[in-house]
Amino acid sequence: MPRFPRGFAEKSSMEEPETSLRRPSICFRPINPSDLERLEQIHRDLFPIRYESEFFQNVVNGGDIVSWAAVDRSRPDGHSEELIGFVTAKFVLAKESEISDLIRYDSSKGEETLVYILTLGVVETYRKLGVAKSLIKEVIKYASSIPVCRGVYLHVIAHNNPAIRLYKRMSFRCVRRLHGFYLINGQHFDSYLFVYFVNGSRSPCSPLDLVVLVLNYVRSGIKVVASKLTMKQEEKGLKGIKCKDNTRCLLPTQTKRNLASERVSSGYDYV
Repeated sequence: MPRFPRGFAEKSSMEEPETSLRRPSICFRPINPSDLERLEQIHRDLFPIRYESEFFQNVVNGGDIVSWAAVDRSRPDGHSEELIGFVTAKFVLAKESEISDLIRYDSSKGEETLVYILTLGVVETYRKLGVAKSLIKEVIKYASSIPVCRGVYLHVIAHNNPAIRLYKRMSFRCVRRLHGFYLINGQHFDSYLFVYFVNGSRSPCSPLDLVVLVLNYVRSGIKVVASKLTMKQEEKGLKGIKCKDNTRCLLPTQTKRNLASERVSSGYDYV
């Protein structure tokens, strides 16, 4: 199956109902075989690549792909079950995933898994209504209900800022930047890898993360204070040395050779 920008969407060319004139009634259900044509059309309109028919067959027939459809039950003229958004995902073994090093394994639970989001899309007229957020919540709820599942993860193209903001607001954690991950129309694009941990695997902001953050902050502060104290002590030492002919005096630990190099580099780095 080709790699593609998850959550990436262009403007849809489909004609959609004017939702501003009414209050939509968004509901979620599994994608079924009757959705095949509509699902293919939305993918063509939203994504910059083409998918094989095998992918769509797996989605609508519930093969190795799990999926959710968003529909607007308030739509008239028999369109109340027509897809206005979707999310597709699949299970992968945690130990074989690209985030295996981030998973807290529990050997007593057997083969642990992850849910990987394949595609996520909402037609243009229904955007900014919380549909995408609700679809992702459905995936998280489903993953959390499976004891051996450790998390939900996905890729997003690096310039898809709306999607990135959404994942961060939902407490997904950005764990990696993958250079040249996508190849679209002969051009490479970077990707961010986001993960949402479930079932105690690792929280997006675990107590351990907070402790490490505080320790690093304190350690950096101590280094800065120590460096400043050392500089002040050296300055006091210089004041106690009398120089003749207004020439620069050397500290006991300096030589003419390392003094010359000191003139070249006058900056300080605190690490």
